[in-house]
Amino acid sequence: MNSEPTNDRPSVENANSVLYTCQGTCSKAIEVEAEGDTIKRVQFYGGCNGNTKGIQQLVKGMKIDDVIGRLEGTTCGTRPTSCPDQLCHALRQLKAQQAILKS
Repeated sequence: MNSEPTNDRPSVENANSVLYTCQGTCSKAIEVEAEGDTIKRVQFYGGCNGNTKGIQQLVKGMKIDDVIGRLEGTTCGTRPTSCPDQLCHALRQLKAQQAILKS
């Protein structure tokens, strides 16, 4: 299982970073850092270790909208959401922060 977010990790919410609390998944939280519209780093806390590590590596360097377009709505078993779907929620929150801070 991935480590829990701690106070010694940078979890600053600004135009380029968000710490999102997951709902309905084994992952408890997702930390995302971006440069503009490009994902720089993703860290899942909890969840299936291998799967979340794979997602982290696959989306690194991708455009935020491309990830949302590919992963949004993905389900896990009988759950209406999944870790990839929750990542899309985190990315949408990040986009909203970016829009607010730009205005």
